[in-house]
Amino acid sequence: MKFIHFTLFTVFILMNMTSCLDSEKAAVLKGRSLRADSLLAYLRSSSSDGYMFGHHDATLYGRERVNGEERSWTFTEGRCDVRDVCGDYPAIISFDLGHIELGDSLSLDFVPFDMIRKEMVAHYRRGGIVTASWHLNNPLSGGSSWIENDTAALNSKERTVASVLEGGSNHDKFQVWLNRLADFLNSVKTEDGEKIPILFRPWHEHTGNWFWWGASHCTPEQYVDLWKMTRKALDKSGADHLIYAYSPGMECGGDSVIYLERYPGDDLVDLLGVDAYEYLDEGMSLKDGNARYAENLNTILSMLTTVGLKHDKPVAVTEMGFEGIPYERWWTEVADSILSKHPVAYGLVWRNVKGDVTHHYAPYPGHSSVPDFIEFYNLKRTLFLKDICKK
Repeated sequence: MKFIHFTLFTVFILMNMTSCLDSEKAAVLKGRSLRADSLLAYLRSSSSDGYMFGHHDATLYGRERVNGEERSWTFTEGRCDVRDVCGDYPAIISFDLGHIELGDSLSLDFVPFDMIRKEMVAHYRRGGIVTASWHLNNPLSGGSSWIENDTAALNSKERTVASVLEGGSNHDKFQVWLNRLADFLNSVKTEDGEKIPILFRPWHEHTGNWFWWGASHCTPEQYVDLWKMTRKALDKSGADHLIYAYSPGMECGGDSVIYLERYPGDDLVDLLGVDAYEYLDEGMSLKDGNARYAENLNTILSMLTTVGLKHDKPVAVTEMGFEGIPYERWWTEVADSILSKHPVAYGLVWRNVKGDVTHHYAPYPGHSSVPDFIEFYNLKRTLFLKDICKK
């Protein structure tokens, strides 16, 4: 087994006292805690060793196939589909905070926020990296993040983003939502009161039109103002343990102008990402679908590498995958064949939904792609939890 000797608990601790003090001063000047600054430093350098593997909601719920029967599991301490398959946790685990803005006790995926907080801290304690997205409700209509079938929002003269910005009808309401988000993020602490570093990924996939903050629902200036307002509220709350990811969808292709059209600025963003899923058009073969996905994502990552160098930001595939993993060799022949060509910090696949036979993105016991995933796991360049921690 390969080991890259890195632990989020101890990074920089072995530096001499003068260097530690200098690092702490630098982090404070940037508005980040020393732990958050250490995480960002690792994300900048990790691609020299390979790329990390991530999975959304990996330790909250999952699936297994026993004697041909599909089963689900939920909230089983220490359990993880990826670990069940390869004996190791993902290096990165993602969690979603949708419905925290409502003051609810359960997330939009019916996970208790107390459980999400617990699992965030648990993965940090293991030596892993934690990232968070926010599929929040629509403050204008009361609907979900997804606006495509939200007739109340679509038919309103005032668009949702405009309504939450200063002067909008929902501005005060949205400030309450931002404060609830901040309260939760600031509550994610270890037993000794240390806030764990979190890579926060707000307002993602904005180049598409399915979310209320998407490209056709606000101007570039309004989108940037939304980012700035969010960051201002979180900074004001003292959330110095956060670093921030910008993650459009694949609509940009290889065009950096489109990618950066709604970029909030280097002072607000720490990591450049892209959300990139494979899908098949009707009648399309797996071979053709794989080839199209590889061509498109390679083009985007080549562009993103150039943009990252210019803006001095690490890059990552912040969401990826192929629903149901219908191609058994997808991990080595598609995912690795793409990610290994580019200096990406990580690639993260989406969740394994409980009770849904098709909506899964990582292998689980009994899945046909398990042998290929184990081969993928054993590649020197794929980094899982054991690879980024001291044994």
